[in-house]
Amino acid sequence: MAKASSDRNTIDLFGKSPGRPRTQPLTRKDQLKLNKRAQREKEKAQGLKRLELIVEQDIIDKLDELCELNGLKRAEWLTLQIAKSLAKSKTIRSSRKATKAIDTTISAK
Repeated sequence: MAKASSDRNTIDLFGKSPGRPRTQPLTRKDQLKLNKRAQREKEKAQGLKRLELIVEQDIIDKLDELCELNGLKRAEWLTLQIAKSLAKSKTIRSSRKATKAIDTTISAK
């Protein structure tokens, strides 16, 4: 089948399609899936673990306000609060143990 070079009405059957060339052979949906998988593997390699919470919207709004005030992300803020709580409970436990040790020493005398 021949095509005249001056023919502007016929679709170019032998040339490249117009527009920007495809740089990624995958669809956008597949690209997102692949990137998300890579992100999860990277987080896993860093020792991070995913956590899902189901919380009421007003609690999330308050959490977002706290995070904005402190300039932190939700995960960072929650991690800090858990660390503070653990440190506080260890301090309380150690002070209780010290108190018990003092009480037993006094009662032994």
